[in-house]
Amino acid sequence: MTGPGSIGRGAALMASGTAVSRATGLLRMMVLIAAIGVTGEAADAFSVANKLPNILFMLLAGGVLNAVLVPQVVRAYKRDAGQEYVDRLLTLGFVVLAVATVVLTFAAPLLVHLYADAAPDQMALATTFAYWCIPQLFFYGVYALLGQVLNARGSFGPYMWAPVVNNLVAIGGFVAFIVVFGSPETSGVAVASSWTSGQVALLAGISTLGVVTQAVVLVPSLRRAGVRYRFRWGLRGSGLGRAGQVATWTLVGLGIGLLGNLVVSRVVSRAPSEAEAATVASNNAYDVAFSIFMLPHSLVTVSLATALFTRLSGQAHDEDVDGVRSTFSYGVRVVGLFTVAAAGLLLVLARPVTDIIAATAPAEAVEATTRVVQAMVVGLPAFGAWSMAQRVYYAYEDARSMVPIQVAMAVVVVVGTLLGMVVAPPSWWTACAGLAMSVSYVVGAVAAIWHLRRRLGRVDGGRIVRVHVRALVAVLPAALVAWLATRVLSLGLPDGLLGSVVVCVVAGGLGGVAYVGALRVLRVEELDGLLRPVLARLRPGRG
Repeated sequence: MTGPGSIGRGAALMASGTAVSRATGLLRMMVLIAAIGVTGEAADAFSVANKLPNILFMLLAGGVLNAVLVPQVVRAYKRDAGQEYVDRLLTLGFVVLAVATVVLTFAAPLLVHLYADAAPDQMALATTFAYWCIPQLFFYGVYALLGQVLNARGSFGPYMWAPVVNNLVAIGGFVAFIVVFGSPETSGVAVASSWTSGQVALLAGISTLGVVTQAVVLVPSLRRAGVRYRFRWGLRGSGLGRAGQVATWTLVGLGIGLLGNLVVSRVVSRAPSEAEAATVASNNAYDVAFSIFMLPHSLVTVSLATALFTRLSGQAHDEDVDGVRSTFSYGVRVVGLFTVAAAGLLLVLARPVTDIIAATAPAEAVEATTRVVQAMVVGLPAFGAWSMAQRVYYAYEDARSMVPIQVAMAVVVVVGTLLGMVVAPPSWWTACAGLAMSVSYVVGAVAAIWHLRRRLGRVDGGRIVRVHVRALVAVLPAALVAWLATRVLSLGLPDGLLGSVVVCVVAGGLGGVAYVGALRVLRVEELDGLLRPVLARLRPGRG
């Protein structure tokens, strides 16, 4: 059985890849904003089109892979003919992805009109972008299929490092766009009706090329892991019927969640036309805020949860209830320590962080996006707990039990977004949608952990709650230290990118030290589990 040390090393390896991936991802976003802006017709049109393949991937493959592939592959490699079984899974996945990509690309106009409600010129540009971007779906799927096989084989690094290649390709392309066509202020690209076919091809084409390279670079790693894929077709007798049932319920749950996202996308796309203000946060600002929200989640939660998931799948297969309970409790507690700190510090540092990402955007656009960031990050701890709970359901191949919870979460998102539309001015609609999302994660985390008690007997709830309460106590002085530091630094630093970087580094660093110190005073043992991978890499002679 894999021990905490190996899990820590696996999480550290993935965290390092994810850190570089997220850093280059943020740089990619900065360059994209410099090319087309953070608000405006073109930025929102590209946002809708470029997230369509991500949304479709989540629906058709993303959650299904977690629910089906890793548990099935873990089981397959424990028995004879395991590679043949994996080949059949991969073949089925590739074929389904290819067919779905072709069909959905032809459906681009319908998909754009489902997810946006904007001016005709903006909708036409979004549709053109979508024809270029939706084919990314196939390559996102290939990347995830191969990556999950690598994870099941214990090779965690390539899956986390491959997006770096994607980001570097996109950064190069977006820089070329700026060099050729200029900034939004000088080129006029902020206006949807001004776009040429060459501009569309360069911006959207390079975005798709990046996803292609992200998938292709995993092939050599697959061979090094000892996986020799052969095209094998045939479902009878392969055991895929059970996997298909899990996949079906996973699709149902994801579809329910995406209906909530659809409502959010349509509401926030209407905000600019309904508002009196010239600059209003809409789809692209929402995506920028969500990327900031996902940064801490990706650095720790995803890395640790992915490393623990293979372990959970094995324990579930062996009917080791005590092991599942222990692994789940450990994951929730360690993730909670990080996400509570990240939420508290990001609430304080939301403006300078957004200033860095949108360094070329006007102050009004940065301020509008900052409000959305703050609304989202309050739900970060709950999102981490919900993510860990999902892994337990997937380990037991029980996607069906999550569906009622996902319905409740979608209802919260829809009702909260529509309520914000009724009671708040249009300039706040996107922030209200972000807050509704945060509340939905609280509902999901509480409901999932409560329900898991029936399967596991208990979930170590008292210990989980105590750790989160201590983390909340510790983050209060940390946030205060960070806030005081920002006030002091703002007196002597100029506005702009450099000043924002200094504020984030100094204020965030001081707040982090204060948080760790407070946890030490409170004797929170799980702090070592959070810091162990980092400290191991800092010791002399350790790689």
